[in-house]
Amino acid sequence: MRIAVDVMGGDHGCGVILDGVLLALDSLPSVESAVLVGREDEIRRELDAKGNADQRISVHHAEEVLTMEDKPVDAVRRKKNCSIAKGVDLVKSGEADAFLSPGNTGGVVAVSTVKLRRLPGLERAGIATVIPAPENEFVLLDAGANVDSKPIHLAHYAVMGEVYAREVLKLKEPRVGVLSVGTEDVKGNDLTLEAFKLCKKLDVNFIGNVEGHDLFSNRVDVVVCDGFIGNIVLKTCESLAHGMFSWLKRELTATPVRKMGALMAKGAFKTIKSRMDPDAYGGAPLLGLNGNVFIAHGSAGTKAFNNAIRMTARAFEHHINEQMTEAISIANTRLSP
Repeated sequence: MRIAVDVMGGDHGCGVILDGVLLALDSLPSVESAVLVGREDEIRRELDAKGNADQRISVHHAEEVLTMEDKPVDAVRRKKNCSIAKGVDLVKSGEADAFLSPGNTGGVVAVSTVKLRRLPGLERAGIATVIPAPENEFVLLDAGANVDSKPIHLAHYAVMGEVYAREVLKLKEPRVGVLSVGTEDVKGNDLTLEAFKLCKKLDVNFIGNVEGHDLFSNRVDVVVCDGFIGNIVLKTCESLAHGMFSWLKRELTATPVRKMGALMAKGAFKTIKSRMDPDAYGGAPLLGLNGNVFIAHGSAGTKAFNNAIRMTARAFEHHINEQMTEAISIANTRLSP
């Protein structure tokens, strides 16, 4: 796999991202080359400081950077030479097999959709985020690519999420559910009610509606929703996990007795923290495009970027776009009048 990496969009500078890339290259022989996209002088300076001699690394200059304050459309119209646009261009031209960016999520979605186009028969691409639960992990789709969706979009998310969960997460028969306000098929708004009807016609293991309390009870593997709700769920889960650990740390160190109890349970806390670590996945794929695009968190560090490249490589090796194209075609045949 040849991967293009946007090293300019992260919160911690290109040095942290380069560390993640170098770490991934050391352990992933399947990565034939890594193209670092960004301001060449800054990248070369960091590579020299790290003493890098890996011949698989090259640099593709991009003068501009799309900041978090920029509008997504700026990457298409005003900052056409930004690192995000240049990285997607490498995938479009066939010079790279995948693109990974920690930059402006809306910008990545906008540029990738315009330049790469959607898979045949698909109306909207979607961000698929893997969220850990006590007994399993589930795919949340869409996690923020499209805030307004139609029922057919959710049905397509169900199909793509099923393929991703089966091929990348190695789930034999992923359970697919529509996120709603009740499990009964008469509960929900117009969007979820109609999406429920469409998903029942699909060739997936559709279990119906699921509620918020079902997400962490090992009842569902693919959670389908529009990007507005999905992004709220994702950020709420991230904030809750961070808040709970901060709360526990404060309470467990409040008295000598509690400190002793915390010391005895240290192993359990480490296990839970490891399971809930968002850096374990590092990035989320933008599914549904004629190309492999992964979006990393802006605050991603070395570990997160290393794992993001791993997940990107796994998705590429399983040819998920080809499988999704076939699955979407079958789905549209089932859903046509």
